[in-house]
Amino acid sequence: MELNKIYKTGRIAIGLTLVFLVSCNAQTAISLRKKQLSDMVYPLLDTENSRWFYFSSASRPFGMVNLSPDTEISSDWGGGYKYTTDTIKGFSHVHEWQMSGVSVMPVTIAAKEKQTIFKDFYSGFSHKNETITPGYHSVKLDRYQITAELTSTLRVGFHKYTFPVKAQKAILFNLNTILGPCENTNGKLEKNNDYELSGSLVLGTNFRRPKPLTVFFKIKTNKPVTAVERDHVSGNYLVNFTSTTEQLLMKVGISYTSIESANNNIETELAHWDFNKTVADSRKEWSSLLGRIKIEGGTETEQRRFYTDLWHALQGRKMISDANGTYPDNTGDKFRVGHLPLDADGKPKFNHYNSDAFWGAQWTINNLWGLVYPEIMEEFVYSLMQYYKDGGIIPRGPAGGNDTYVMTGASATPFIVSAIQKGIVKKDLEEIYIALKKNHMPGGIMEKAGYEHNTNIGGGLKYYLEKGYVPYPLPEGHFGSHEDGASQTLEYAYQDWTLAQLAKKLNHEEDYIYFMKRSKNYQNVFDSSTGWMRPKNVEGKWRENYDPYQYENGFIESNGAQSTWFVPHDIEGLAVLMGGKEKAVAKLNAQFETAKNQKYTSGTSHDAELHPEFSRIPVNFGNQPSMQTSNIFTLLGRPDLTQYWTRNVVKETFSGLSPAKGYNGDEDQGLMGSLNVLLKLGLFQMNGGTDKDAVYQIGSPLFNKISIDLDPKYYSGKTFVIKAAGNSTENVYIKDLKFNNKTVQNFSLSHQDITNGGELILEMSNKPNP
Repeated sequence: MELNKIYKTGRIAIGLTLVFLVSCNAQTAISLRKKQLSDMVYPLLDTENSRWFYFSSASRPFGMVNLSPDTEISSDWGGGYKYTTDTIKGFSHVHEWQMSGVSVMPVTIAAKEKQTIFKDFYSGFSHKNETITPGYHSVKLDRYQITAELTSTLRVGFHKYTFPVKAQKAILFNLNTILGPCENTNGKLEKNNDYELSGSLVLGTNFRRPKPLTVFFKIKTNKPVTAVERDHVSGNYLVNFTSTTEQLLMKVGISYTSIESANNNIETELAHWDFNKTVADSRKEWSSLLGRIKIEGGTETEQRRFYTDLWHALQGRKMISDANGTYPDNTGDKFRVGHLPLDADGKPKFNHYNSDAFWGAQWTINNLWGLVYPEIMEEFVYSLMQYYKDGGIIPRGPAGGNDTYVMTGASATPFIVSAIQKGIVKKDLEEIYIALKKNHMPGGIMEKAGYEHNTNIGGGLKYYLEKGYVPYPLPEGHFGSHEDGASQTLEYAYQDWTLAQLAKKLNHEEDYIYFMKRSKNYQNVFDSSTGWMRPKNVEGKWRENYDPYQYENGFIESNGAQSTWFVPHDIEGLAVLMGGKEKAVAKLNAQFETAKNQKYTSGTSHDAELHPEFSRIPVNFGNQPSMQTSNIFTLLGRPDLTQYWTRNVVKETFSGLSPAKGYNGDEDQGLMGSLNVLLKLGLFQMNGGTDKDAVYQIGSPLFNKISIDLDPKYYSGKTFVIKAAGNSTENVYIKDLKFNNKTVQNFSLSHQDITNGGELILEMSNKPNP
């Protein structure tokens, strides 16, 4: 299929293409022709490899509502908006981690279709008749000749439908259906008056989210509803309007607590009927956040890809709390409505969130949010703590008001410790420490494997504490996902180290010593005879016939070659095990040379990792376990290799604009987007910013000048600027670097240095400077 022309020709086309949004009350038209930074975003990136929560158009940053067309609805992976499918099955409002809901479809009904429309309502469409930009989506439904326009506030979807003249107009509510990761059941809709409806549906359970959750919604229209019909076979509803209605506006407020809260969300966020204003406000909000980083240099495609990456870093993880602070609490035996603490003005002190795992956050959102969006990082920390207060545990990846236990270990620990070390979170530190420590001890989350809801065995923590490693296979059997002992050992050791840093900060000396000792457990799964991390069984015997390039079998979503380098807290210690820094550098460099032929990824979609031709890759930037590897060279005394390989990875793996590729189908709610941004900025934190000074390693930036606005609420500086003199595709090496006219040592700067503001000057060269 041909790309939408707006995206095919880049920013210039965005400036020249005339797309008018005319409100139905004849207000002055506004135009998407006016350039904003959000116009640089390419929303179609990687949409051939879509995932239910991946695509976004009519959504605000982290908004509860993520309103967009669904072309595939029967699964999570590949579900939602998939570019290669040319049939729209509805416009749904909830695209979140393990959650979906409220799918609607504007239709026109011929007399012969009256009985079949309830189950036969899909429509074809063409990308030629589609416009997408952050905060707005427009598409023409070929079957009905309806132009559907979508936008939103945080918790309210706003629809604008332009119908053909003299047709019977209706909106079909598909409330009982498989929708992405779960089934929507028990859907109900009732007419409150001629202009208002309300309803609910229940999100069925799955193995990740084993408790149901009700989605409540309130609907308001600007034209009167003439009738509401229900089909008893499908359970779908048809909301009818007069045949004279040519343009219809509809607001859909969402809540996970009550219809009253859904209505309050509308009254709080969208009291007016100005569709154009809502679009403009959304674009302005996106542009404001994106504009905290300004770039100069590079090609237009490189700039657009950068802002697309940054856009992805600010979405996916969604609010579940209402405007008044109510939220769903599913942590106990019975569902309850929780209430967030309020400030002096009666507003919630923070929002509550639903999200995929924090697995890999140490190399992604830890770094980016902590520097550029500290207010977001702070909110997420207090949201995680709210789960602890409700359910007694800090979750790995909560969905529907409870933890899913996705992935492994205590993955939120580095995220929270990083926020504290950077001075973003300053209150309740002892309470936070107690909560974090609980997760690392018997009875805590480290005892659980992935999605292990009802037992506490699959994490293998008892063996980790007794033997210093988690055995593979686990002798008790299978209790969840990711029971891969070598990786579990490596993850736990790193997470223990980060907790030790917080213990030291808070003067818990005994705990510091204890967790620092545990952080050395990575050494127990390093086999010096082979030079690789290697699984051990419960008797302490190495896995027989070991192949470090075999996928999984002791390693989580990786192989032994990739995961051998998962020691972000002690790279120098790992080098000692390998026989010294020179040998470690040679080993890792050889892995990159091999991976170069496959562009450093295991295929263009997540499931390709299972294919033999991809699974044996020694470095994989398509998933979390080895996304840090190019930055390891700096810590081993070879920053030139970090500069060379990082720029090469950016060029071969994370460049270009296409629906066919982008993040290899595995953009875990901002993690890959954040990684891309950091690689292109030339800033990285190997230990996730959890050390005392939260040190950044300096790499080779893609752009000639980068200006990062610093939030005055959190930081004393105004702007941090990077200038790369002589930067080019050949001049990727740093010959010299100075910060505020002082020579920079070890290619590193502390978080305090950077956030005090200043100018980092890099002199670029085409020759390595080891």
